[in-house]
Amino acid sequence: MTAADHGRSGGRVRAVASAVLRTDPSAAGTEVAALAVRIALVWIFFYYGAGKLFGAFDGPGIHRTAEFMADTAHLRPGAFFAVLGGVIEFGGALALAFGLVTRLAGLALLGDQVVAMVTVSWVHGINSLSATPGYEFNLALAAMALVVVGIGPGRFSVDAVVARHLTPPGAPPSDRPPGAAPTGTWPPATPRPTVATDQGGAG
Repeated sequence: MTAADHGRSGGRVRAVASAVLRTDPSAAGTEVAALAVRIALVWIFFYYGAGKLFGAFDGPGIHRTAEFMADTAHLRPGAFFAVLGGVIEFGGALALAFGLVTRLAGLALLGDQVVAMVTVSWVHGINSLSATPGYEFNLALAAMALVVVGIGPGRFSVDAVVARHLTPPGAPPSDRPPGAAPTGTWPPATPRPTVATDQGGAG
């Protein structure tokens, strides 16, 4: 193998290592992560929210959820917190599905899971041996909701469309994910006035 071959091989290794170990998020990676997290949260919270509100998917419905809130979670009145929990989860799932007020929906779902841990699952540990599950599922969902709050919905969302229409002319798009190359500066730089200089010598 020649020195040139060694150089090309080393360059490829360095490129792969740089791609794997880079700490700044790439634009494509951020978009994929945002979409994947949204899809997972939509399905999970649609399932549980619809079960609480409507008894869908063999869920408990409002009455049994109200009993659980009052007797197990010690949140009273149970009916109020049953409706509140169902609306947050079902409504949050719909909001994430369309990417509408995404960060607000993520924050609401984060709070929903923190309350679930504090009132029910935390005392059972991360790997419960009883019929009541531990807090690992709530912790994972809370972390995923926090990701949505942090990075937003990505470009495949109603929020991104609204943001593009609200962006002033000449400003970089506000929905540009972290790591993307900037497309301009805002506010635009004011050109400096040109000062004429005397190029002629003394007469």
